[in-house]
Amino acid sequence: MKIVVLDGYAGNPGDMSWDELNALGDCTIYDRTTPEETIERAKDADIVLTNKVCFHAADFDQLPHLKYIGVLATGFNVIDCEAAKAHEVVVTNIPAYSTNSVAQMVFAHILNIYNRVDHYATEIREQDAWVKCKDFSYLNTPLMELYGKKMGIVGMGNTGSATARIAFGFGMEVLAYTSKSQLQLPHEVKKVELDDLFRLCDIVSLHCPLTLTTKNLVNAERLKLMKPTAIIINTSRGPVVNAHDLAEALNNGQIMAAGVDVLETEPPTADNPLLKARNCYITPHIAWASYEARTRLMEIAVNNVKAFIEGQPINVVN
Repeated sequence: MKIVVLDGYAGNPGDMSWDELNALGDCTIYDRTTPEETIERAKDADIVLTNKVCFHAADFDQLPHLKYIGVLATGFNVIDCEAAKAHEVVVTNIPAYSTNSVAQMVFAHILNIYNRVDHYATEIREQDAWVKCKDFSYLNTPLMELYGKKMGIVGMGNTGSATARIAFGFGMEVLAYTSKSQLQLPHEVKKVELDDLFRLCDIVSLHCPLTLTTKNLVNAERLKLMKPTAIIINTSRGPVVNAHDLAEALNNGQIMAAGVDVLETEPPTADNPLLKARNCYITPHIAWASYEARTRLMEIAVNNVKAFIEGQPINVVN
């Protein structure tokens, strides 16, 4: 089998080994591939692994040898799965590899906002603020407790459920908007309608896939429902949030803050309004990228390829 990895750098920037994949066939690994390079690099491949390199319907006609696409992520919207199926190309993904890392990033953002960690660390380092302080404790912002606050979770899949478990540890009340029934949820989680979740909660964390119904789910009308002390956390997909509407809500003090790990275009364009919005804390799509999560990703990716070669594919999404 001829195997081609089109954009291996994101998952493995050099701190892991490709040896197990190399052992499965004639393997070529590219750090990055542009759309213009995709067909040329994949044209002779039986197996292609991709993270963010897209495959559109017309591409499959130009790839006669292609039998398998392994997406090196949980989300597989980069592949036209119907076209792949029509061309008898198996598509797999990597489920649940980053669940705990993403949930951890949710609370990294929350704790930074509630405890102002970056603010104080920066003032002490760059302005000698504590050195110049007359008191033993330097305090110039409000600080808040998570205990007793209402945590709203949109989507109770793997990461939403992991986020809820951490919230319980902080003594928070958890409300959820989910397709699951109340009986399918932990008894401590209260299922509510989406607008009620935005209206009632102190923190709203997004854990839903990007679909036609979830695009712009967070918009001006929904943001108007929120408390002025509320915060939004987005570790799902950028287009779930209308960036312009969120920036307006932050700049106008309509809500208190936002923690964002994903944007509509990545890397973002310089005119993205969230880049300079008030109290908007942005990390560069790294919630998934802990060493432990990437190790799991690599292991599952190799196992997916092995299973396909053996004629019993697993984690198939089409």
